[in-house]
Amino acid sequence: MDGILNIYKEKGFTSHDVVAVVRRTINQKKVGHTGTLDPDAEGVLPICVGKATKLADYIMNSGKTYEAEITLGAKTTTQDASGEIISRTDFVFDEDKIAQAVLSFKGSYMQLPPMYSAIKVNGKKLYELARKGQEVERKPRKVDIYEINIIEFLPPDKIKISVDCSKGTYIRALSEDIGDKIGCGAYMSALTRTRSGRFNVQNSIKLDKLKELCDNGNVMDKVLTMEESMADYKKVYILPKSDKLMHNGAKIYSYCFDKKSDDVAIGETVIGFDSSSNLNGIYKTEYDTDKKCIVIKPLTILL
Repeated sequence: MDGILNIYKEKGFTSHDVVAVVRRTINQKKVGHTGTLDPDAEGVLPICVGKATKLADYIMNSGKTYEAEITLGAKTTTQDASGEIISRTDFVFDEDKIAQAVLSFKGSYMQLPPMYSAIKVNGKKLYELARKGQEVERKPRKVDIYEINIIEFLPPDKIKISVDCSKGTYIRALSEDIGDKIGCGAYMSALTRTRSGRFNVQNSIKLDKLKELCDNGNVMDKVLTMEESMADYKKVYILPKSDKLMHNGAKIYSYCFDKKSDDVAIGETVIGFDSSSNLNGIYKTEYDTDKKCIVIKPLTILL
């Protein structure tokens, strides 16, 4: 089995828990996730199986969509409901003021990563340091909020929002930042990831459903192929004379491209197929000054 399972992670499971359950259920050794979801969060968690584990980083780079409940008027140690409340602020639940603050985050902004995150500083994950009561200096990182909207006002102290954002955006940090913008503080009290790249909640399956599919012999119906999972990337097909070069991980020049290939530009990441239309790997396009043509160089070989 080489492909991706669109798993719906339920509350109480870590991402590693899901990997372990999937590994046992489908009896496969090579299984990996495509980006962590906190135990209290739920939603879409694509799981890579077999050779598709090499695609995890590319799938993780895609945008995400979340629905979050935010509690206003308080802050916690973890920026979510799992932490201890460290401050409370009285405020007036003014829908216009709240909406103005929420919508102001559309676009790019510099976000300070939470201490309770998997980011490494000097080789140690921040959450490991946070659990020891240590706090280290973090540098703000640019994140992109493509869309942000209020789904529902829930007075006296809650709102529900939807966020379409770039990889690396922390909704816990965004929640607190929204509270600071309003002037009352806030923390994230619930989170559901509804989309990760091309994987969405409508097509996801829970772990008990996965077991049922395995028992009935229908699990392959829910496995997205490696090619399907990379459908947003341009495709390069090569001529038979270059198959051996491609299979050996060599770079391929544009005069070896089949005419059915997509037009590619310099600096693009593309997927490469041999002359039998087998997906061989992920490539980066460059310009060869000696041969005066585009060349694709392998980043990740899949075969």
